[in-house]
Amino acid sequence: MKISNDCVGCGQCAAYCPFDAITVFGRAAMNENCTECGKCTEYCPVCAISEA
Repeated sequence: MKISNDCVGCGQCAAYCPFDAITVFGRAAMNENCTECGKCTEYCPVCAISEA
């Protein structure tokens, strides 16, 4: 998964990630727990997350 510069750091993606694979420090970032399930894309209000 790729997070674009459009990310506003709201944390919605992290809140709904079933694998605890997203951290938010000003902007979201994926970590090694990401399985690319795509659940985060459903909750991003600015559509900043896409498949790599």
